[in-house]
Amino acid sequence: MPQITIGGLSFRYLLEGPEGAPVVAFSNSLGATLEMWDALLPALGGRYRTLRYDTRGHGGSETRDAPTEIATLAQDLAGLLNALGLGRAHLVGLSLGGMTVQALASADPARPLSATLMATAASMPSAQTWNERAETVRTQGTAAVVEATLGRWFTAEFSQRAPETVQAIRDHFLACDPAGYAVCCGAIGRMDLRPALSAITAPTLVIAGRDDPSTPPAMAQEICDGIPQAELVVLPRAAHLLAVERAEAAGGYLRAFLDRNTSGG
Repeated sequence: MPQITIGGLSFRYLLEGPEGAPVVAFSNSLGATLEMWDALLPALGGRYRTLRYDTRGHGGSETRDAPTEIATLAQDLAGLLNALGLGRAHLVGLSLGGMTVQALASADPARPLSATLMATAASMPSAQTWNERAETVRTQGTAAVVEATLGRWFTAEFSQRAPETVQAIRDHFLACDPAGYAVCCGAIGRMDLRPALSAITAPTLVIAGRDDPSTPPAMAQEICDGIPQAELVVLPRAAHLLAVERAEAAGGYLRAFLDRNTSGG
C-alpha cells in the first residue's frame, strides 16, 4: 500500500475511485486502521474518489513519541491532501477521526466541502483517565485494554452475529503501536474543541450510535448545538464503531448527505 511523507513522518494511505470525482477523505478511530471503512465504502457507489489513511502511530503510519495535540492530527490530514494535490474535500471521521475533522474544519473553514462526524465528541474528560489508559498501554500493550474497548465498540448482538468482523478489528487493534496509541490518548485528554465549533461553516452531518457508551448521543447533540449548519442522525442498534456495525445504514446517510452537498449532485 502506498506511503507518503508528511512533516517528516511516513503515512500509509489508499486513494481510490475515478479521477476528477469529488474527494471524500476518511480519518480512523483510535486503535483502528484505514480498513475500518471497508464495509461502508460500497454505499458510495463509485461516485466519489475516496482517500483513507492510517492516523499517525496506527497501522502503517509512523509517529513521534512526544506530546501531540488534535490540531497536529488535523495538520497531518491537511498535509496529506496537499501532498496528493487534492485540495478541498468532503471530510469524514469517526471518534478520534471525528475530532481530527472538527479541528481541521474549524481551523481552516474553507478546506472542507462538508464534514461528517461519526461517534465522536468535542470534549472527552478527564485528562487523568486518558493518561491512565495511555500508561497502561505503554506498559502492557494494547492487549491490556482490547476486551474493554471491543465491549464499547460493538453491541453484544453484533459481536455474536459477526465474530469474523470483530476479530479483524481486534487484530488491527492488537497490532497498534503502543506509543502511537498512548500519544493519541494524551491528545484526546487535553482536547476541548467546543469553543471552536462555531468556526465550522461547512455543512455538517453528525451520526451517533444510540447504544454507544463512549460518545453517546448527548455528545453528538453538543456538537450540533455548536455548529451553524449541522444535522444529527442517531442510529439504533449501534455502539461506538458504527461505521462497521451499521455500515450500510451509516453509508446510506453519508451518501445522501454527500450527494446533497456536491455540485451537480
